[in-house]
Amino acid sequence: MSLRINDTAPDFSANSTEGNIAFHDWIGDSYAILFSHPRDFTPVCTTEFGAVAQLVPEFEKRNTKVLGVSVDSVTDHAKWKSDIEKVAGVPANFAIIDDSDLTVAKAYDMLPADYYLPTEGRTPAHSATVRTVFIIGPDKKVRLTMTYPMSVGRNFAEILRALDAVRKTDGVPLATPANWIPGQDVIVALALDDAAAEAKYGQLDKKLPYLRFAKDPA
Repeated sequence: MSLRINDTAPDFSANSTEGNIAFHDWIGDSYAILFSHPRDFTPVCTTEFGAVAQLVPEFEKRNTKVLGVSVDSVTDHAKWKSDIEKVAGVPANFAIIDDSDLTVAKAYDMLPADYYLPTEGRTPAHSATVRTVFIIGPDKKVRLTMTYPMSVGRNFAEILRALDAVRKTDGVPLATPANWIPGQDVIVALALDDAAAEAKYGQLDKKLPYLRFAKDPA
């Protein structure tokens, strides 16, 4: 069964470009983004990892660690990082794990349906992970998931925006509207009546009885 929102993210230990990682211990009290890609030394993946490399300072500002996953070896990952740096213009300063035995891919349901073909009909391409993203909280619970096919590169600006929204609403009676970006008004949950909402978040902009906006709390 695939992972659902609020499931505990499966723990694992794996070798990586930064040494052995025990996943839950590695997360610590941070947020984490776990993202898979099909193979090293492939065009779309190289652009994606270049995008992540460029965003590492932004993730660090948000107390968030990023961890890449693929079926390739740590040796291949280390060689590939030089290509990523050529594309991104910055070093890929984040860990990539060796999941050649598919332990993580199976635990997080990162494999395409083709992987489950009979052995006789399977090729190495069928064991390549699809482009999944998991945002995981400090409590090790899954906060958000995204899945893209192999042919579609991810929009990491959107992943960063989604992370901001997750962090903004985590454990508080707030939600973010469509297309929200940090600094814009947020929605106050109906768990608070008007008086309680205004006491907590200030004056409300009431569009509808059930749609009440407040200024983005700093």
